This record gives sequence, C-alpha cells and structure tokens, in this order.
Amino acid sequence: MANGAVSRAAPRSMTPEERKVIFASSLGTVFEWYDFYLYGSLAIYIGATFFSQYPETTRNIFTLLAFAAGFLVRPFGALVFGRLGDLVGRKYTFLVTILIMGASTFLVGVLPGSATIGIAAPIILIVLRMLQGLALGGEYGGAATYVAEHAPHGRRGFYTSWIQTTATLGLFLSLLIILGIQTLLGAEAFTAWGWRVPFLLSSILLGVSVWIRMQMNESPAFKKMKEEGTRSKAPLSEAFGQWKNAKFALIALFGAVAGQAVVWYAGQFYALFFLQNVLKVDAQAANIMVAIALAIGTLFFVVFGWLSDKIGRKPIIMAGLLLAMVTYFPLFKAMTWAGNPALAQAQDTIKAVVTADPKDCNFQFNPTGTAKFTTSCDIATALLTKNSVPYEVVAGPAGSTATVKIGDSQIESYDAVKAAANAKALDTVLQKKINIALHDSGYPLVRGSVRVPDSKLDAFIAANPELKLDAATVRAGANTMVPTAKLVGDKLLTADEAAKAAAPDMAVYTVANGGAFKMVADPARVNWTSLIAILTVLVIYVTMVYGPIAAMLVEMFPTRIRYSAMSLPYHIGNGWFGGLLPATAFAMSAAKGDIYYGLWYPIIIAGITFVIGMIFLKETKDNDIDG
Repeated sequence: MANGAVSRAAPRSMTPEERKVIFASSLGTVFEWYDFYLYGSLAIYIGATFFSQYPETTRNIFTLLAFAAGFLVRPFGALVFGRLGDLVGRKYTFLVTILIMGASTFLVGVLPGSATIGIAAPIILIVLRMLQGLALGGEYGGAATYVAEHAPHGRRGFYTSWIQTTATLGLFLSLLIILGIQTLLGAEAFTAWGWRVPFLLSSILLGVSVWIRMQMNESPAFKKMKEEGTRSKAPLSEAFGQWKNAKFALIALFGAVAGQAVVWYAGQFYALFFLQNVLKVDAQAANIMVAIALAIGTLFFVVFGWLSDKIGRKPIIMAGLLLAMVTYFPLFKAMTWAGNPALAQAQDTIKAVVTADPKDCNFQFNPTGTAKFTTSCDIATALLTKNSVPYEVVAGPAGSTATVKIGDSQIESYDAVKAAANAKALDTVLQKKINIALHDSGYPLVRGSVRVPDSKLDAFIAANPELKLDAATVRAGANTMVPTAKLVGDKLLTADEAAKAAAPDMAVYTVANGGAFKMVADPARVNWTSLIAILTVLVIYVTMVYGPIAAMLVEMFPTRIRYSAMSLPYHIGNGWFGGLLPATAFAMSAAKGDIYYGLWYPIIIAGITFVIGMIFLKETKDNDIDG
C-alpha cells in the first residue's frame, strides 16, 4: 500500500499547469471512450458491412462477439500497458494507448467490407476491436495515475474526479456526432457509407489529443522514483506475485471496484435497457431522458470527488453501494409505473403460468448472443420475458410439451429441435396466440398493419379469423400495383410464388391491425418528470461510487507498481463484473419470470463489496503517494 498518512497542508487553488494536466488527460480519455462507444452505437451498420455473407441472426451474433471482444481484453491491456507505465513512464505509455486507439478507430472507417475482401474483413475488424480494448485497458490507469501524481495533497479526489466524467462525456460525444451526421446525410446515405464518417473524424480528435499530450511533462512522482533509481524491474511480479501487494489488489477488486462497476452499469446502461426493452418506452424518448439525467448528474462526479478530499473516499463509496442495494427495487418499480402504467397495471393483474417438464427449463445466460434455447419451456419463457410478462413455472409430466396459461387461454409451445423445418411456422403461431391472449388480458400491445399480395390474400384471411375480413370486400378496396420482382425483393413473395403468378405486377392490400404485435408504452401516459428524476437518482449513485474511486485506487499502491496494480482490478471489475450485468440480469429475470428479479445481480455484488469494503478496505485520502 502507498506510504502512510502525512500531515495535511491547507488546500491551494489549481495552477495553470495542473489545469493543463487535467484537460490533456481528460480530453484523451474522452476521445478513447468516444472511439469505444462508436462501435456499439453503429453495430447494425458494421454487421451489415463486415458480416454480410451471413444471415441476419448470425450476422448480429458475430457483431456482438466483436463488440464483446473489446471488453474481454481490457484486463490484458491493463497488464501490458500497466507494466510499461511502471517501467518507462506514465506520459509515454498513454501516448501509445491513444495512438493505438485512434489508429484502430480510423482503420475501421476505411476498412473494405466483406463483399470486397471476403473473410479478411471480419477478421481484421475483430483484431482492430481487440486493439481498442487493449488500449482502453491501459488508458484509464495511466490517466488517473498521471493526474493524481500531479495533484497536491488534499486535492487528489477533486483532480481525478474530472477523469471520472470522461466515459459519460465520450458517450455524449459519440451520440451527438452520429445524430448530426445522420441528420446531414439522410438515412440512405448514412446506411450506405455515412456511418464511416464518425470513425474517420476520430483522426482529428486524435491529432489534437496527441499534440496536447506531447506538451506535458512526466509526473513528479515517477520522475522522483526514476532519479532515485527505485523503479521496479518486474512490476507485474511485484504487484501480483507478492502477497503484501496482491492482497491490496484483491481488496481493491472485491472491496471497491466490483460493486462500483455494477452500480455504474445499472445506473446508466441497464436503466436505459430497462426503459427501452422492458418498459417499451420509445427509444428516442428513452435516450433523451437518460441524456438529461446524465447532464444533471455528471457534475456530481466532481462534487463527490471534492467531498472525498474532506471526509474520505470510503464513506462515499460505501454509502453509494448501500443506497443502491436498498433502493433499486422501489426505484425500478416506480420507473415501471411512470414509464408504462398500463404494463404495470397488467402485471399486477395477470400472471402467466408455464407448465413444463422441469428438465426443459434452462437458465438462459447468453452474454454473447450465441446460445440457442430450443426446448418448449425455454421458447415459451423467453417469449414471455421479451414481452415483460411475469410468470411462474409449474412442473409438468416428464417429456411433456410446455403450455402457457394466460387468463382463460391455454397455449401449447413447441420444441424447435423436434419441429425441425416447421419451427419457424410454429413460432409464428405461438407468438400470435400469446400476443392475442396478452392483448385480451389488458397488456398494452398494438398490432401494426401488414401488406398482403393478392395471391396470398385468401390464405391470410383464413389464418387470421379474429380479423373478420371478407376477401371480396378487401379486393374491392384500395390497393397498390407493385412489380412482382419488387415483391420478391421485399420478401412478400418467394421466387417460386412470383413465377407461379406469371404476371409482371400484382395488387397489394394494406390490412390495418393485421401485422405483428408490439408491446408499447403510450407516449401520452409516459411521465417524463418522474422518469428523469428516478434516472437522475440512479446517476447520482453512480457518481458516489465512481467519483472518488480513481483517487482511492492510486493511493492504495506505491509508485513503483501503481500503474499495473490499480489498472487490473479496475478493468476486471468494470469489464467483467459490470459488462456481464445486462446478460446476467436478463437470464435471472427469464428464469424467475419477474422483470425485477435481475436486479439481484447488482444488489448482491454491491452487497458483497460493501461487506468486504467495510471490513478490509482502509481509508486512503491521507496517504503519501510519492513513495
């Protein structure tokens, strides 16, 4: 651990050189987060360009795998660049990380798609994505260490808290640039090539960031250590191979960072996921609400960093963890009533019952999106979870096909393996029956319109008796003549059906309320004020646990191994404990049939961190970090 407490000098104002240090470190880190988030924001376009040879589902899986690769390699980046930072210096190491991140991002913007260079395109893309993750794994520790080692004693929490705002600001920057370019170019041009522009613009940000960082000096603590000849010759072995240091890395991970990570992800990413995917609030509206909450809450990173210089890092972090543990359930339930009151009312009134062979009901943990759940129980529960429907599972006879009871409706599921080629048709029937039962029970589902070619009209009417349509009446109404070739392209007809029709054009009818069902939140009933207030509270929890933690991690370790020792627990905690939150929470909710059950994941991890932190984590604000 860093050297013991020192006498506290009166805090002084920030010097111009210190402002420059904070600005340079923060700007570079904002840029790296901007690069990192671009991939996630533009994943749909990246998948279509670099995985175009695969069907859409497989394409999406590979796109998510490439995205996940960036998270998974972050701890390895912490090891590689942490070691380099402890050997050759903070400044030059995070110059290297920003160059790697910037070059990798720019190359994504110019990389030819799979239609041009085949399988080489996705391979190169994944390599670039891994380089981005490695660079980010080295950037944060370098920036936090560099700023802290420039900060005067008694001001490290305040100075490093500016670094803590950078992930949020990077997300803002990426979204603003994407929205601006989309507006300027239009949807068609953006889809064709415009999505590359945000990646190419990173070269400008890279140039500015590198130029500013080149003007900076090495940190005083590292220069002193270098002059005294006390640098570690093997920082990784010393940090993690010697128990006197490794124990502090473990305490940092399990007594601070793991809990911080799940609160961070729950308060920002999972809250947005919950609004959009569980409550079915309009995506743009949800993004705006979260953006407003982040704009209000971001200042509190600095507030709590400043406060941690006064009362300590540990009390603020522990208080944030405790508040999250105690209030997550009531806050997310309040979010449901504010965001989709019709859904909340239906959930209180109607609960589905799934009767199935227990052996067919699996825990649907799927962090990469590659797992396939094919049993009749899994198919039924996944569909109910997707529609935010609470349910309970009742044990049925061994080998039986699962059934779903909603109100007075009893619906049989299917086994995808046994159904083989008929699985798609059976899935369509199952979804329709469940959706009709949910709609009739009061769930806020709406049914869209559908375009039906004349040759399929009679079959469509027969398959949808609930619409009470008459073929002659529909044919006598409005229609549009569409070339059969276009109908094939739009997947309204197969090539065989078009050939059988033997006509250049065909009438197409638009049937209102005859298309797919969709769970929605009525915009007129969405309570913006309440939702923004709840989201702001969640963001403030994030700032409590995240604002002081950079200073604490820096202060836990001696200068000779600081870069390595603080970076690894940080990136394991945030890359793995935090990164797995959405997939784990969804799987837990699916297993239990309760949209709130997944909240136990961040609550339990935060609780473990709280207990370990209260017992083993020592206060660090008065530590001397120059030793």
